[in-house]
Amino acid sequence: MSAAPHAIGALPGGSGALALDTYELTKRFGSFTAMDRVTMRVEPGTVHALLGENGAGKSTLVKCVAGFQRAEEGSILIDGREQDIANPIVARALGIGMVYQHFTLAPGMTVAENLLLAGGKTPALIDWKAKRAELKDFLAITPFSLDLDARPSELAAGEKQKLELLKQLYLKPRLLILDEPTSVLTPQEADEVLGHVREFARSGLCTVLIITHKFREVMAYADGVTVLRRGKAVHHCRVADTSPARLAGAMMGGEDAEASSSAPAALPAARKPVSAAAPIALKVEGLRAQGDRGTLALHDLALSVRAGEILGVAGVSGNGQRELVEALVGQRPRLAGKVSVMGQPYSARRGENRSLKVRSLPEEPLRNACVGDLSVAENMALRDFDRPPLSRGGVLNFPFWRNRAREWIAEYGVKTQGEGAPIRSLSGGNVQRAVLARELAGDINVLIAANPVFGLDFAAVAEIHERIVQVRGKGGAVLLISEDLDELLELADRIVVMSEGRIVFETSAEGAERHVIGAHMGGGHHEPLEAVA
Repeated sequence: MSAAPHAIGALPGGSGALALDTYELTKRFGSFTAMDRVTMRVEPGTVHALLGENGAGKSTLVKCVAGFQRAEEGSILIDGREQDIANPIVARALGIGMVYQHFTLAPGMTVAENLLLAGGKTPALIDWKAKRAELKDFLAITPFSLDLDARPSELAAGEKQKLELLKQLYLKPRLLILDEPTSVLTPQEADEVLGHVREFARSGLCTVLIITHKFREVMAYADGVTVLRRGKAVHHCRVADTSPARLAGAMMGGEDAEASSSAPAALPAARKPVSAAAPIALKVEGLRAQGDRGTLALHDLALSVRAGEILGVAGVSGNGQRELVEALVGQRPRLAGKVSVMGQPYSARRGENRSLKVRSLPEEPLRNACVGDLSVAENMALRDFDRPPLSRGGVLNFPFWRNRAREWIAEYGVKTQGEGAPIRSLSGGNVQRAVLARELAGDINVLIAANPVFGLDFAAVAEIHERIVQVRGKGGAVLLISEDLDELLELADRIVVMSEGRIVFETSAEGAERHVIGAHMGGGHHEPLEAVA
């Protein structure tokens, strides 16, 4: 960046990139220690990455720095001086800004109005001519082009994320905290945002602390990295001195962590190519379905998956993926089109699921795949409670339900007070594990999986990925819908891209180019493709 924007509400406490230190920072929630004596150094003018499993303490750490939570013990130092950051107003006064994982925009206000609101001190009368000129000058020194008169409700997810970042940059932060800033972006948009953030830091204007789960982003854009595990800071290093395997090892723990961390990525390389003679296990033709607002969400969508193949469906959230899954599993009416499994018509009825051996791992499993008030054991039995050995002669065999549930709880590492606990009492990740145990049991012809590792920690992700590949290895067809392109590149044999309710691109995973997929994810091509088996 060639110059710094003039910020509204000039901040006290100096200017330019600051140094951040935490010393034995500890935060408890009741008897649970979310952050345990975390000591960390973030050098001024650098991009510092925070890595760790879900629940490792990353969000707790940055919320303490940003004033949204207060630690019981330890210190936060800004430029070597201890600070009591009691609330976000104090943090802002110190020059600390934060971009959240979830949008905090006022949807009915314009881009210009959202930028002005970020300052927190909006005058009763605004000289809009002067302010618009100021905002245009500000946007001119950023790589982001946004219409000042547009409203967030009209913006795509990537544009909303850019506006969230612009809100903070406009205030000239000395420390910018980013919480999973690329989760809704295409690869190109992610590179654009992170590239700009890195240049902003290297200009000496700002220090950046970024929470991410993507090793590629850490290696490409960060200078330093801290790994948290179970609330403790277990690893600090310069990015130039490490590798994804070492970072994964630190996240997982144990002497064999580095070796095991690379196992999932190696799985696809060890597999045999899908035979062109393999039967088509799942075929979708001309599928149409409405979205929640009554408009068409799926436009004559066509795809097919062969036995022994993983077909990955990429796309930015909100382009029809959820509607596709719901239309396939019977949770959303189909307006038109045909779906067949192993050559037989498939309308997602319970009897067809059993006879055709179709299983599904939906998003939000507590809402889509469970009955919250029923026990873990009862939810695990939903598929086959009326079949032997769970039922004999119309009599339900509850002891068998409970025994099998205990076995699955142990096998899948489900953390619960017991098989009799209501499934709604489990954390999101443990609900997912319980559903996985049920859906992956027995023979499978077709597995429909939507973001199957969302909310799971790093070790569980590797385990679930391996189980999905095992379904493929046993001859099952897997339709894997994921917003994580790295996950698709790792697991899939072929990848298709969904944009605006259509399949707009297809490639073999082996020959896939990230930037090409990203261009189609971003809406660079809107002509639907014919299904290719």
